[in-house]
Amino acid sequence: MAASGFSFVGFAIRWVAAIVLVMATYNPTGWSFAGWIETSGFNEDLPLKALAAIVLLIGYILYVMATLRSIGKFGIILLVALFAILLWVIVTYTGANLQGEPLIWIGLVVVATIMAVGMSWSHIWRRITGQLDVDDVET
Repeated sequence: MAASGFSFVGFAIRWVAAIVLVMATYNPTGWSFAGWIETSGFNEDLPLKALAAIVLLIGYILYVMATLRSIGKFGIILLVALFAILLWVIVTYTGANLQGEPLIWIGLVVVATIMAVGMSWSHIWRRITGQLDVDDVET
């Protein structure tokens, strides 16, 4: 039986794992899977690239499936809208210039945050409402 407690640390662990997955896939520094493919092509170190691709794919399948099952497409759309409007407010009222690379970093963090929320949503929902998800019920 999984522990029923959920804390900020539990969410932080899920968020760190999501940010590592997203940043390992792509980031503007070039130190990522996409940067590795871009600089050396597909043929060089092909077995290592295939292994890395499969590991990343497994990570995305876990996170995306958990997110879709817990918050669904509508929840994802709501979170994207929330972060987009939050950025709009920040740009409007602080005069921040979010173009190019800073916007890419923000987008990567938003994607990881949405995946972490999706992975944690059952725990958050249980904490807020006291209700269990169907998947949480044990026989």
